[in-house]
Amino acid sequence: MPAAYYTSPEFLAIERDELFRRQWVCIGHVGELPEAGDYFTTELVGEQLLAARDGTGTLRVLSNVCRHRGNIVAQGAGNAKRFTCGYHAWTYGLDGRLQAAPLLGPSFDQSRCRLPEFPSEVWQGFIFVNLAGNEAPLAPVLAETEPYIRNYGQAHRHFLFGAEEVWDTNWKCLAENFMEGYHLSPMHAKTLHAITPTRLCEKLPDGPAFTGYRANFDPNCPERGPYPEELTPQERRSDVFYCVFPSFVVGICPHFTLHMCLRPLSAETVGIRWGVTGVASDPDSPEARQYVALSKAFCEEDRLTLERLQKGLTSRYYMPGPLAPDAFEGTIWDMLQYAARRLAQGRRER
Repeated sequence: MPAAYYTSPEFLAIERDELFRRQWVCIGHVGELPEAGDYFTTELVGEQLLAARDGTGTLRVLSNVCRHRGNIVAQGAGNAKRFTCGYHAWTYGLDGRLQAAPLLGPSFDQSRCRLPEFPSEVWQGFIFVNLAGNEAPLAPVLAETEPYIRNYGQAHRHFLFGAEEVWDTNWKCLAENFMEGYHLSPMHAKTLHAITPTRLCEKLPDGPAFTGYRANFDPNCPERGPYPEELTPQERRSDVFYCVFPSFVVGICPHFTLHMCLRPLSAETVGIRWGVTGVASDPDSPEARQYVALSKAFCEEDRLTLERLQKGLTSRYYMPGPLAPDAFEGTIWDMLQYAARRLAQGRRER
């Protein structure tokens, strides 16, 4: 693709409207909200969001903007019985209903006021939100991934680690990088090559809402446990990677899973909420600590390269080359085709 696909603020504005506001976008993992009152805040294309588990155990994604004067209601993450805006003390329940509006008097019917709630859906333990509120359910369009991930038991894996970062690269550069095995051996020679070398990658069947590939282990690499007993011999010796369009990427290994929720901050910066889940339940176990350390190491390798890539894309002399064979970069072709379909559809509908 031409450099402007990754550098143009005008093109990003179209993506924000047609992809991120209209599609299902992942914002986190249910393991971040295990108990009633747990919450975290985030932002998505300018919308301030508050994800919370209410007193009944229901997970909700609310607008994090006070109905009085538009101030941000909650900040960060934690556990609360209610949310009180720091500007004028308007107070909301965990379900978003207004509970108090000081000094407004009986003429104001607070029962008719609440924080707007966005449609949300949980797939394999990951929280998705739809800002437009009219997209078809997510689970059915991802059903074709089931044969390839079922045995990993992803929905039952424990949340072990989470972090937020900002990288100086376009969101698509990071999504595409995560989803191709072509770079595994050259870029990750010290971290991943000995586990999942480029030459052993294979493309998985794709669909309108996703693409995926399998990274098979080097014959000299030992099995990586603990893993579910249901895994087949091949699954015990391979990782599967999926992108749920537009911007959720996940790598499911036999023992642990790395996921990234990507959101564009500008044409040249991406916000990342990433985490690790696993079969093991103790985040302080040696296995969990080792995998998190490995993830940090290869993510740092990715960051350094992608930030250099972003600088290179600003050159007026850059000319795009061909993609590698399907086993190595076929997923990128799927991602480009998805963008073409959705952006063209949005243009027709307008």
